[in-house]
Amino acid sequence: MSLQEPAVVIRGMNKFYSGYQALKEIDLDVALGEKVVICGPSGSGKSTLIRCINRLEEHDGGSIAVFGRELDDRLDNVDAVRREAGMVFQHFNLFPHLTVIDNCMLAPLCVRRLSRRAARERAMACLARVHIADQADKYPGQLSGGQQQRVAIARALCMEPRMILFDEPTSALDPEMISEVLEVMVTLARDGMTMICVTHEMGFARQVADRVVFMADGRVVEQADPARFFSDPATPRARTFLSQLLNH
Repeated sequence: MSLQEPAVVIRGMNKFYSGYQALKEIDLDVALGEKVVICGPSGSGKSTLIRCINRLEEHDGGSIAVFGRELDDRLDNVDAVRREAGMVFQHFNLFPHLTVIDNCMLAPLCVRRLSRRAARERAMACLARVHIADQADKYPGQLSGGQQQRVAIARALCMEPRMILFDEPTSALDPEMISEVLEVMVTLARDGMTMICVTHEMGFARQVADRVVFMADGRVVEQADPARFFSDPATPRARTFLSQLLNH
């Protein structure tokens, strides 16, 4: 992991919804190549935070820089960040009227301006990487939830991002489908991808995270390496969360 080139730098970031403060004075650094898992109770601001990192949500104060570009009202900065930071959503967000291969080709064609041949070759390579190339000509509705999520990961990879943001990527899946998605994510982590993942999958956090960030009530309450976080959390709030989660 390189500590010389930060992937994300957040300072004093706030987010409001009609007077409700969802995020409060967030400070967070993510190094290039680092794997960060964000966890915490429902309503703690985890998904809002990750959506602010690629400007799906606009922050209301403080600053966010991704690969050295400040996220502000300049559309060229927002576009540049989104080209470098892929996003995988809880509910897949695939286009139902497009085949798997066309879902994966769309952004390389429209954003990267690849030729159709180059976009198709890249899409097939990314589908193969997540072990689903044999489903390329099907539509999303013909696939299981786990297969759709692997397509969503392949779609993100087709942009050759420097970082992938995962927003609870397994929470909409049946239990038997979770492992196939986590297996793909573990492989990406081992390949060196910078990853920020909002998840309740604590086994995944133990296995691949360089750091666990625990949030509650819109704040970063504590952060530590997985061994320390799971064996000796520093705050009562984290201890309560872990006892409830691990004993559930």
